[in-house]
Amino acid sequence: MSKILITGATGTIGTNLTRHLKDKHELVLADIDFSSFPEELKKGVETIQKDLTELEAWDGLLDDAEYVIQLAANPDPDADFYDELVGLNYVLPQNLYKKALNAPKLKRIIFASSIHASDAYPDDVQVKTTDQVRPDDLYGVSKAYLEALASYYAFNKNIESIGIRIGDYKSDDSKIDPESDFNGMAMYFSARDMNHLIDCCLATTLEEPYLLVNGLSNNTFPRLDIHSARVKLGYQPQDNAFEKLNWL
Repeated sequence: MSKILITGATGTIGTNLTRHLKDKHELVLADIDFSSFPEELKKGVETIQKDLTELEAWDGLLDDAEYVIQLAANPDPDADFYDELVGLNYVLPQNLYKKALNAPKLKRIIFASSIHASDAYPDDVQVKTTDQVRPDDLYGVSKAYLEALASYYAFNKNIESIGIRIGDYKSDDSKIDPESDFNGMAMYFSARDMNHLIDCCLATTLEEPYLLVNGLSNNTFPRLDIHSARVKLGYQPQDNAFEKLNWL
């Protein structure tokens, strides 16, 4: 059992990960507001309500953390750069890594990047993490920044990180649009497979201090290449959007 800090814990992914991890690990959940967070998930975990865009909010937060799952961000592809992205998507991650330099027990940061960091490639291109970043909006630009930030701290400051470029995450099958087109299914990423990938990220031993992988389900025609996640993390996704929508 490890002590894990989850930032942005009240979001859709954070809620599902809390449900998945709470009986396996000691969780500390951090977010700015827990008023809509399920009451049953607050039992047996520690909740910290703070504005993590403020550097002083991190004081003591990482003292006992062994892993951080960094989800806090504004995920709106239409978000305004100055008013809505700078604080959450630029300042907050820098606060995390700055404080991580003096975190005595920290083993690894696992952070949420996004398919938006590479989704400006043509639809018929399967994108690898080794391909040049090609964001399709300013939110994607902020995720490319986060990838670079994590790489800097990994190779220059020895803060180990794994980044996941998350595809079209669905919290459950009811969220799948039955009218999805080919491209929509190609980007599908189920909650079950995301939970499994996080388990892999927590358990693995890295060859280098930084790894970036694509997070996608076992779709017959995947938009993102998940070979690296399979080989380096032992990722074995179970879900396939094309099967779920009876295209096969």
